[in-house]
Amino acid sequence: MRDGLFITFEGNDGSGKTTISKMVFEELKNLGYPVVYTREPGGIEIAEKIRSLILDPENIKMDARTEALLYAASRRQHLVEKVLPALQEGNIILCDRFIDSSLVYQGLGRNIGMDEVYHMNEFAIEGHLPDKTIFLSIPVEEGLKRVQTRGVGDRLDNESLSFHIAAAKGYQIIIKKHADRILCVDANRPVEDVFKDTLHIIMEIIQRHDKR
Repeated sequence: MRDGLFITFEGNDGSGKTTISKMVFEELKNLGYPVVYTREPGGIEIAEKIRSLILDPENIKMDARTEALLYAASRRQHLVEKVLPALQEGNIILCDRFIDSSLVYQGLGRNIGMDEVYHMNEFAIEGHLPDKTIFLSIPVEEGLKRVQTRGVGDRLDNESLSFHIAAAKGYQIIIKKHADRILCVDANRPVEDVFKDTLHIIMEIIQRHDKR
């Protein structure tokens, strides 16, 4: 039985997911909510080791399906070791990326197919989808400009523009398909404005959840 609330953050590279999700986490914590912050791939020791393997820029020979399976394996361990126990304890989980990222980056970016990647992940998550997802929307080119300011990128950051455009198209497909779950925020604005709007949405989600 899940008593908590599972909220994920998605968006193209450079959309500010990590920055905004951490800001929301700190605010909810200051307000006294039982909140846990985590990320994918990663979040726990085994998954972090898989993350380093996936994102290592030197692993240029990695097959697309190998990559997708590694993400699913990381997701499974993270889910059973961290997310589900925290939900059962009544926590609000804020997770930087989840299954939607795999559907777009491996499904369309790697041209495996979104349905195929979803089937891989069905085995891993056993139906445990987020309650709500915040999608931070930004034009692909603008997001990549932000990524470039970070310096040396990881293996996915360094992919071609066509790869990132394909992923962005995948997100639009998912947003339309799951309009009841995914809530969009314009991330092409000053960070404080994005944070304010995101926090407002999440507070509404929490309030509706508490009234159930």
